[in-house]
Amino acid sequence: MVRVVDELVERVDGQDRVVKVVSRREAVREGWLHRVAVTGCRDEHGRILVHRRSEQLSRFPGLSEVVVGGAVGVGESYEQAAAREPAEELGIRVPPCLLFTCLTRSGLSPHRLGVHEAVVPDSVAADPDEVAWHGLLTEPDLRSALQEWRFTPDSHEAFGRYLAFRTAQS
Repeated sequence: MVRVVDELVERVDGQDRVVKVVSRREAVREGWLHRVAVTGCRDEHGRILVHRRSEQLSRFPGLSEVVVGGAVGVGESYEQAAAREPAEELGIRVPPCLLFTCLTRSGLSPHRLGVHEAVVPDSVAADPDEVAWHGLLTEPDLRSALQEWRFTPDSHEAFGRYLAFRTAQS
């Protein structure tokens, strides 16, 4: 059975200012901007956590992801959502660090994407309703996987922007 989840989100304008509260389903259907927070999770050795979404999920079932994330709820900050999602999906509480926000048109609809980074333990207790598989990959292995596996559109864009951000910070 496919699990369909709808939630309230804040529709935002191009400058990330709240316009009104809407359902996420409505925001996606109408192509309205709303906020999504994602976290790139690395272990202390720099390996990147990758996971495959459960087949039961309504959005991108069975696809792999290089970030953990979801919609930013009403009244929630990017950082709060970025902290909530790893707890829900991976059973870990980690302090995310907001790296940047950007407008993206990948995925189901356009949205404001808050990209975070967090250091995670080697062992996670993934929720099987959310995560079918997870593992830690080196950056070269992840680059290969992005060419060979089926990833969510946000994964490609978030990872590319993350690498560009890291390069610019060097």
